[in-house]
Amino acid sequence: VQLQAYGGGLVQAGGSLRLSCAASGSIVSIHNMGWYRHFSGKQRELVAVVGSDGTTNYADGVKGRFTISRDNAKNMVFLRMNSLKPEDTAVYYCNADLTWGDVRDGRFRRNEYWGQGTQVTVSS
Repeated sequence: VQLQAYGGGLVQAGGSLRLSCAASGSIVSIHNMGWYRHFSGKQRELVAVVGSDGTTNYADGVKGRFTISRDNAKNMVFLRMNSLKPEDTAVYYCNADLTWGDVRDGRFRRNEYWGQGTQVTVSS
């Protein structure tokens, strides 16, 4: 199983970006999908999460500006970021809690996976 994230970049304050993340492999079902960010010198923090039923949860600092969504048919999660601020500058990581089929023994296993980070830089 792999998660591939893309869509980061450089944007001016007040601008928008859309991050995408695609999960691939022997996936049976995906439970929660989310986005986290890592500020230099700090711990990774939750940005937003979306459950398999579409319920969402956001960090206080992004409520009203960021929107998380998912496409279950394509095993993808998105993060639309509007009204970006310089303090949103960070490396963003996608995350998925999923069940996958292990071809080695035919069993289902549940693990948490991370995509590679994508840099978001907001200039003032």
